[in-house]
Amino acid sequence: MLTMIPRRTAPGANIYCRLSLSSAAHLAATLRDHSGKCNVTNIPLHLATGDGQLLSCYAALNFHCLGLTVLVELRLENYAVVDHQAIEFAPGLNLLTGETGAGKSILIDALALLMGEKGSPELIRFGSERAVLAAVFEVEGGAEKLVSRILENNGIDSDEGTLILRREIAAKGRVFVNNQPATVSVLKQLAPHLASIHAQNESLVSFDAAVRLELLDTYAGTQLDPVGNAFEKWKETKNRIDDLQHGEQDRLRLVDLWTFQKREIEDARLQPGEHERLEIQKRVLANAEKIYNSAMQAFDLLYEGTASTAASLRSAQKHLEELIRYEPKFQEALASLDTARISVEDVGASLRDYAGGIEASPERLAEIEDRLALLDRLKRKYGPTLEGVINLGTEVTRKLAEIENKDEILRQLRAELATAAERYLQAARAVSKKRYESSRKLEKLVESEINELAMKSKFRIELSGTDAEGNWSGSGFDQAEYMISTNPGEPMHPLEQIASGGELSRVMLVLKASVDGEASRKKTSGAQRTLIFDEIDTGIGGRAAEAVGKKLKALSHTSQIICVTHLPQIATFADHHYLIEKKKAGDRTRTTVRQIIGDERTEEIARMLSGAKLTETSLKHAEQMLKANA
Repeated sequence: MLTMIPRRTAPGANIYCRLSLSSAAHLAATLRDHSGKCNVTNIPLHLATGDGQLLSCYAALNFHCLGLTVLVELRLENYAVVDHQAIEFAPGLNLLTGETGAGKSILIDALALLMGEKGSPELIRFGSERAVLAAVFEVEGGAEKLVSRILENNGIDSDEGTLILRREIAAKGRVFVNNQPATVSVLKQLAPHLASIHAQNESLVSFDAAVRLELLDTYAGTQLDPVGNAFEKWKETKNRIDDLQHGEQDRLRLVDLWTFQKREIEDARLQPGEHERLEIQKRVLANAEKIYNSAMQAFDLLYEGTASTAASLRSAQKHLEELIRYEPKFQEALASLDTARISVEDVGASLRDYAGGIEASPERLAEIEDRLALLDRLKRKYGPTLEGVINLGTEVTRKLAEIENKDEILRQLRAELATAAERYLQAARAVSKKRYESSRKLEKLVESEINELAMKSKFRIELSGTDAEGNWSGSGFDQAEYMISTNPGEPMHPLEQIASGGELSRVMLVLKASVDGEASRKKTSGAQRTLIFDEIDTGIGGRAAEAVGKKLKALSHTSQIICVTHLPQIATFADHHYLIEKKKAGDRTRTTVRQIIGDERTEEIARMLSGAKLTETSLKHAEQMLKANA
């Protein structure tokens, strides 16, 4: 919808955009002030109406949202009933609509495959050898650091906040991340930081213990750094004690080996960087005659003799001095020439001194070669680098000292362990108290919000776990379980066991909206993934559908939302509306996806209201709904 601009735009730069009249009006409504600045980038934005021609761009890059993970583009090739399709998404609320059977869930399933879900050759379009799926994500804020770390651990280069995923479904499928070979396992590692898919009986970011606690901690504004640091200190100390106690027999068997290694490394008297220095000295001594001749020839050309560079510069200086008597403007040139002469003479003197210090010494060369042979032998045994050999010597010395002073060291470590345990428990109990207090507030808020969405449910957050040592972790000792009863009189069950995909999606919507709303108020932040909802409107309508639309809209202010909907009450809240159609081309069927705006969007809302046949009444109703929810 906008002319393509660089992702990093310089402060004060102007962005000129060409839009249709209706698009310009819609965009203007998103500006917060009257200065004509984009409410995200704060860059002057110039709108101009034109012939309505849509220009190719990534909206997510034009409206750059710092700290968010945004799906920029999804491409499908020979996938199910799609032959070739590219869909560009943007920040905010992206809604997908279409007639029943058009293949709305195909996009959701494709994203699930790119997040590491199991693929099948049955997904390949008939007549093709392979299906290709690709997605481009913009990853910012804390998520960018986590994604970069995952890529680094898997030997994949990162690309300044842009992440490109590609997966080929075939007899021998392949995976690429940033155009580098990868595995499905890497996709699964990246998934929690990119997207959360809530569909029929599945949630791509599994609603496991860690995710449940993360939601509660985000709502509560819990600071986990003190707990994590205290746990790491305690764990490190405990491991050292265990190593001393349980590895004693192995240590005693290794004492002779360690003693020999310590003596051999100490006798060598190694120095950091010694190998590199000796290699340079060896090259000089082995080529002493060539080096001496080269240095002296350079000295003669620069400094010695009447034809040397220095002599030529002195002669030029005399001529310039004569010239300056008549033309003073060459005074600066004379100073530059004098500086050049001094530099040449300095280099010449350095070359002369260097050549004078070169001595062809076969004895010294043999001594260096013997020393290098010793260093190479030690590196082969203990290396692979000289620094590695030195570090090993330090390590075996420490181990021998621990054996000799085991009792004293154990006493010190046990005292350190007790102090570390006390500090951990103090931090973890404070976190646990905050979680209990916040869980009561969150469960009441979620239950109230859920029941506005055509659900008669009870919702509880059950916290368990004791401060026994076996329960300790870097996030405390609590375990959280989200329990729900979706019908009166039924017992409570874990949230992830809800049978209805629509109910699960609506509960996850309410949970995420409640948590993000509180986090925004407290100016804390959780993981801002792209949130994807399918079947969120199953079994609802009227006011409940409108309430779902409002919650999606509110949540889209802090996270990118992609949602499949069948209801016009929800579709009218979209920032970006996409129409999914199934068409026949010859004897083949193909599904297409395109963004709709203006009159075309009004007609789609009217179709959702009245069916295939449009009426004046449905069109007017659609216009009113769009205007009310703009």
